[in-house]
Amino acid sequence: MNITGRHSGFEAGLFMRADELDIFDFKGLATALDDKADYSLRRALEAVRVHLGMQVAYVSEFVEDRTYFREVDAPGLEYVIKPGDSMPLDYVYCRHILEGRLPELMPDVLDEPFAASMPFTTDMGIRAHMSVPIKLNDGRTYGMFCCISTEPQPSLNLRDLKMMRAVAELTAVLIGREIDATTEHRGNLERIQKVLDHDELSIVVQPIIRIADHRLLGFECLSRFAGPEDWTPDIWFKMAASVGLGVELEMRAIQKGLVLLDQFPRDLYLTFNVSPDTVTSGALAHAIARKHAKRVVVEITEHASVDDYDALCSALNELRVNGIRLAVDDAGAGYASLRHILALQPDIIKLDISLTHNIQDDLARNALAAALVHFGRETKSQILAEGVETAVELEALRKLGVGTAQGYFLGRPMHPGDAMALVERLSIATSPLPQRLLRSASATK
Repeated sequence: MNITGRHSGFEAGLFMRADELDIFDFKGLATALDDKADYSLRRALEAVRVHLGMQVAYVSEFVEDRTYFREVDAPGLEYVIKPGDSMPLDYVYCRHILEGRLPELMPDVLDEPFAASMPFTTDMGIRAHMSVPIKLNDGRTYGMFCCISTEPQPSLNLRDLKMMRAVAELTAVLIGREIDATTEHRGNLERIQKVLDHDELSIVVQPIIRIADHRLLGFECLSRFAGPEDWTPDIWFKMAASVGLGVELEMRAIQKGLVLLDQFPRDLYLTFNVSPDTVTSGALAHAIARKHAKRVVVEITEHASVDDYDALCSALNELRVNGIRLAVDDAGAGYASLRHILALQPDIIKLDISLTHNIQDDLARNALAAALVHFGRETKSQILAEGVETAVELEALRKLGVGTAQGYFLGRPMHPGDAMALVERLSIATSPLPQRLLRSASATK
């Protein structure tokens, strides 16, 4: 077999000259290593193999009493060794190197009687070998970083061994990062599955009122999660999406909220925060009965990333043709919400709390809210202010022409039972004081 020379086009950028000696450029290699572990390992293996003049380089993983070839660079020798293959640990050099029976550096394997006597040496035709352990942050030996040649390599020296150890450390970082990601994914999957399996999601509702006469118009449905984690709902839903259960978790929350429609008066509506993925999945269209469509508002938030507005608009049109209304949440919080407004043409534009907070004292907030109110009039979109916490904020919004509002000043999120009791009190109230009644309702933050 022909042995590759020490320099080729690929790895030329990974070397620098020092006293006319080739020095491996670790900084250059580290820069080449990206978040895609498999791709980065292949680059590292090829660079090291070519630099050392070897024919095979691989990263192995120890699983019980076998070593599995995780990544392999062996051009032309794929029929001999490839990723996924495995061998017994006692058959290869790995365990013997770790336990001190063989050295990490063997320029000529036949100079080591123990190695020369092993079937692995003769079966594979090995004459030069260098191997170093891959140690993870917890001290555990993951496997080995190995290079093999079918011809002796007398030029191999301690400098090369140090270089390989350093590359093995970089490899350990990549593998550790991937293991951490896999462990995190598995843990998150188990958390979300537990929420679904044990029904650890509940719904609270927050009142939405008409500012002009303080009339109760509906409720926003908000999710709450059981368990010791003090995580906000957006963290749970983001986690669910990361493990492929985002639509399922959202639909669980929506289904729990839809049940409330039959318990509230028919003139009240409910709003639901929904991701574009859930809308385009078609699950939402199947879940909402036609008789309830006009009492449902779907909210797309500023934080929802939209990859395909055409697909989202098409799915939303199927919902809206039945009477379901669309709201864009968090307007004023950033560029994405404004883009949602222009692309989706919502029925309701919800002003973000960052815009309504102290709006009476801030000319910039006041001007932006006024512009959105004007935009709403021109496009026939209703404006709803979120996060109203004081009477002066509510009055400032009324003067601007904002039609509806929600927030702690008007009513905190409450259990559905408390909301039903609130509706009953409002229906029998002899004087028009729903604002006071809303604020005094039992609340769950």
